[in-house]
Amino acid sequence: MSGPAAHLPEGGVAPVSRRVMNLAHFLVQAARRHPERHALICGEATLSWRELDARSAALARALAAHGVGKGDRVLVHSRNSFEFVETLFATLRLGAVWVPTNFRIAPDEAAYLAQASGAKVFLCQGDYADHAEAVARAMPQLALLARLGPEGFAAPEVADLIAAQRGAAPACVDVEHDDPCWFFFTSGTTGRPKAAVLTHGQMAFVVTNHLCDLMPGTTEQDVSLAVAPLSHGAGIHLLTQVARAACTVLPASTRFDAEEIWQLVERHRVSNMFTVPTIVKMLVEHPAVDAWDHSSLRYVIYAGAPMYREDQKRALEKLGPVLVQYFGLGEVTGNITVLPPALHEAADAPGARLGTCGIERTGMQVSIQDDSGRQLEPGQPGEICVCGPAVFAGYYANPQANEKAFRDGWFRTGDLGYMDAEGFVYITGRQSDMYISGGSNIYPREVEEKVLTHPAVAESAVLGVPDPTWGEAGVMVCVLRAGHDLSEDELLAWMAPRMARYKLPRHIFFWDELPRSGYGKVTKKLVRDALYERGCLDRAPELAR
Repeated sequence: MSGPAAHLPEGGVAPVSRRVMNLAHFLVQAARRHPERHALICGEATLSWRELDARSAALARALAAHGVGKGDRVLVHSRNSFEFVETLFATLRLGAVWVPTNFRIAPDEAAYLAQASGAKVFLCQGDYADHAEAVARAMPQLALLARLGPEGFAAPEVADLIAAQRGAAPACVDVEHDDPCWFFFTSGTTGRPKAAVLTHGQMAFVVTNHLCDLMPGTTEQDVSLAVAPLSHGAGIHLLTQVARAACTVLPASTRFDAEEIWQLVERHRVSNMFTVPTIVKMLVEHPAVDAWDHSSLRYVIYAGAPMYREDQKRALEKLGPVLVQYFGLGEVTGNITVLPPALHEAADAPGARLGTCGIERTGMQVSIQDDSGRQLEPGQPGEICVCGPAVFAGYYANPQANEKAFRDGWFRTGDLGYMDAEGFVYITGRQSDMYISGGSNIYPREVEEKVLTHPAVAESAVLGVPDPTWGEAGVMVCVLRAGHDLSEDELLAWMAPRMARYKLPRHIFFWDELPRSGYGKVTKKLVRDALYERGCLDRAPELAR
C-alpha cells in the first residue's frame, strides 16, 4: 500500500483534498465584524472595512469579466495606496496570483517580471507610463492593461472598473493548501529576480505565526503604520493586520519623511510598524523622534538584515523596549527566528547575547549545516537551513534554482551563522559576502560592527574585491556623522589594534551616503556597482577586475 492512506490507521480514509481558507476571507471577516471601523487611512482620506471589501469584490468581478480566474497572474506596479491594497484582495478572491513589483524598478525590469510570471493582467499606476508601455510591448497577449489613478497613460482606470461592477460580492474561490496566491520576487542581488511561490495554506500559517511571535495581543484596537513598500515584507505585515481588523495608516508623502512618520505615530496612536534596520536608524536619529509622542508604540518590527549593535542600542534608548527583530527570507516569508522586546539587550553587560537574531519561530526548525548537509554542533559556524510550514513551495518555473535551494527537505538560506547551546541563532554574513584573503575567511559584518563603534562613523560597508597577491582584498565605504572629519589613515590606525591585521581593509572610501535598494537595504551588490561606477577601484591597479 502506498500514498497518503499508507500512514493511516486501519479503516482510516485517505484525504481527498487539502482545502484551506482563501486568504481574501480575512477581509470578509473584518468587514462582517467591524464594518464601519477604519481599514486604511492616508492623509484625510479613509476607507472602512465594509468599503474595502466591497471595492475589492467589485474589482474581482471586473477582472473576472476579462477572463482572470484561478491560477492566473495579476502583475501590479504601484506605490502604496488604497487601490494597491484593493488589487491584492481582488486577486486573492479569484484564486488568482498577486504579483506586485517594487515600484522603483526600471521599465525593462517590469517587462521581465511580466514575462517571468506569465502575467495575464497588468495594473499600473498612472505615473509609470514607460512601465506600462514596456510591459504591453513585451506581453501583447495581455487580457487587460489598466491604470491605477486618475491621470497618466491611456488605459481603462481601475476606479471605473470598480464603479461598473458594484453589487453583490462574489464568493471567495475555493482553494487548497498548495494553491499559489502571491509571487514574491526576490531582490535579485546575485542575478535576475526569481519568483518565490507563496500559497494560501502556507500564508495562513505565516499570518498566524506573525500574530503569535511578533505582535501578540493585536486586536482591532491597534493601528499599524506602513513605512515600507507593500509589495514585499510590509505587505505580509498588512495582511496580518487585516486578520485582526487593525487599521493601517499609509503616509501621504511619496518619499521617506521621518518628520511625517513621527507625526502620524502621535496623531493615530500607532501601536506597531514594520520596516528595515536602516529606516529604524534614520527614524531614531532624526530630531522629530523627540518632538512627537511615540508612547503608543508597542512593537517596532525590523527585518531584512540584522541591526548593527550600535544602532540597536540607540533605538532602544530612544524608543524603549519595543524592538522586535525577525530573520527570514522572502522564501520563508520572514519566519525563521524572532527576537522579541524582552530579549533585546539595552546594555553590553557580561553574558548578554549580543548580535543574536533570536530563537526559532513557533513551528519552525533551524539547522546549522556544513557543505555536505551534516548538522553542526552548537557554536560551530555553517549555513543556516530551515524547515517548517512557512517555507515556500519553490521558485516558479525554475527547477535549477529549486534544486540548489533545497537539500534533504531543508531550505538553504545562503546565510552563514551558528546556534548556541540555548538555541539562539547568530548570523555572521551571507555566503556571497564572505571573501578569502591570503587563505583566511573574512566576514564583512564583523569588521562593520567594529567600525561602527567609532564615534565619527555612521554607516559602513565592507566587501572583497580581486587582488593579485592575496586573491581578494577588503574595501570599505564609510558614511561619517555630521560635523565629523576622518581620513583613511586615521581610521586604519584606529582599527589596527582592534582586529587582526588580515581583516583590515586595503582601502577606505568616504561617501555622503550608501546606495540602497528599493526597500531601504544596503546590499553589497549595489555598493560594488557604485565603486566601479565612481572609478574608486581604478585608483589601485591591483583592485581592478
